[in-house]
Amino acid sequence: MSRGKLPRPTDAELAILRVLWDQGARTVREVHETLQDGSGYTTVLKTMQIMTEKGLVTRDESQRAHVYSARLPRESTQRQLVTDLVDRVFGGSPARLALQALSTKKTSPEELAELRQLLDSLEKESES
Repeated sequence: MSRGKLPRPTDAELAILRVLWDQGARTVREVHETLQDGSGYTTVLKTMQIMTEKGLVTRDESQRAHVYSARLPRESTQRQLVTDLVDRVFGGSPARLALQALSTKKTSPEELAELRQLLDSLEKESES
């Protein structure tokens, strides 16, 4: 696998990645039991095999039951997906994405405070 961008995960792959990010390295059976989304064991197994080929997860084959881990941390994958979304849907404008996102759902006071801090720090960076 090249060191460039990884392929964009499908919805099913993202669900598996969430399990691996939240719980750490897991076997296919453990991921399948956690998902509880109606997917069969063999479907989860095949998806995780494909994810290994795509470079989204790594597989430790040193034990009888192979153990899978997310290749990249959650934040890296989120950053890559958001960058792709900004480029494809919002013409490269992160501000348009933020405005659309904020107008779609109610934002908590804590989230608004965090956004204000981020905006303040971005503003200070652009002034220097």
